[in-house]
Amino acid sequence: MNHYIAVGIVLIVIVALMATNKKLVETLKNIYKIEELRKRILYTLGLLLVYRLGSFVVIPGINPNALGEGSALANQMSDNSLLGLLDVFSGGAFGNAAIFALGVMPYITASIIIQLMGIMIPYFQKMQKEGESGRRKMNQWTRFLTIVVLAIQGPAYVANLFHTLPATAFIYGHSFWFVVYATVILIAGTMFIMWLGEKITDKGIGNGISLIIMIGIVARLPHALLAEVNARFQTSDGSAIMIILELVLLALVFMATIALVQAVRKVPVQYAKRIIGNKQYGGVRQYIPLKMNAANVMPIIFAQALMFIPMLFTKIAPGFAGAFADMTGFWYNFTLAVLVIAFTYFYTAIIVNPQMMADDMKRNGGFIPGVKPGKQTVNYIDTIMTRITLPGSFFLAIVAILPALAMKFLNVQQAFAYFYGGTSLLIMVGVILDTLKQIESHLLMRHYDGLMKTGRIQGRH
Repeated sequence: MNHYIAVGIVLIVIVALMATNKKLVETLKNIYKIEELRKRILYTLGLLLVYRLGSFVVIPGINPNALGEGSALANQMSDNSLLGLLDVFSGGAFGNAAIFALGVMPYITASIIIQLMGIMIPYFQKMQKEGESGRRKMNQWTRFLTIVVLAIQGPAYVANLFHTLPATAFIYGHSFWFVVYATVILIAGTMFIMWLGEKITDKGIGNGISLIIMIGIVARLPHALLAEVNARFQTSDGSAIMIILELVLLALVFMATIALVQAVRKVPVQYAKRIIGNKQYGGVRQYIPLKMNAANVMPIIFAQALMFIPMLFTKIAPGFAGAFADMTGFWYNFTLAVLVIAFTYFYTAIIVNPQMMADDMKRNGGFIPGVKPGKQTVNYIDTIMTRITLPGSFFLAIVAILPALAMKFLNVQQAFAYFYGGTSLLIMVGVILDTLKQIESHLLMRHYDGLMKTGRIQGRH
């Protein structure tokens, strides 16, 4: 009972802070006054509710009584860090054997592959330069590739269910046709989630796929918090003070991550004056915002994917695989940090093209004061990106290993530790900032105050 009291106290404090913040109350009233924004928010919440309900609909043919806490599948989620991470991203649907079990991760995988193909294959490079029509073609290719990925991951997921759950959990037994129709249902589930994301982007408040991922992550937070509180009060050294300390540290981590996501280096650009008819164009100074973390969450995703390769050598080299099996171990976290730093430079080099930026400036009559156009401008931008990416990559590496540090030194439960760093933290912070930026733009467009007393909210882009 004590742990419920502790959670209640925390919630009461949060509600009290919100109630005493007159600025927040006034902003909520302004949001409600704007009919278009109100409809978009309600539409988004409705589709997100549909997504959450689908996360609890079990695949037909599986006995729901064989699932839930204490089941073999739930134990597998807690023992395997990779499967546990997938369960977090799917909002628990992965562990529920739900129709949305695979979530949007196949779509994310397909998007990464298409992005890499846009670097290596001329056909996709050409599509990237075709503007809106090229973007539509790339999205279509991504959808097709998502179905291919699902056709591979669907049977693999069903095979894992066969291996994990008892035979009595399957109403129709381990038949081939069950694998076929379960795979079709999983494919349809993921494609339906993608459709929900597109509708949220078009008619909601934007960032549909990102919002769905974030909601899946946030949905696990209450359960993880309750599990953490329960674990604290079951130990002799556990108390409400430790829970409060963990929440304070979590708030500090969120603040530091926001600083990482929003940190930019502004490069001044001067545009020459041009007189066309009776109007003067140019002659003003603008800035190119070069982000310290231009790669965003992608380096951690790539690094974590590679960290599971040693698991394939469990039978051949058990000692080598065992060294990387412990999420809190030194070699696991050291290798993960090194990979994150390397992939940060790699992915930044892919998405930031100094040559293209220099050509665009020259074409529009712009130049960096004190730097000659052409090759020197390219070298100047490349040097700045190299310098600001160094602290950004180290900061990102720290974020990647923060869950392990929380588990090692604070004895935090694994489910709650995911919120201290890694992809979960970066996705939540990035999506929340982007969503708040969308809402603030609606407020300012109708001459209401923004969400902050000073300055503007900056998203990831």
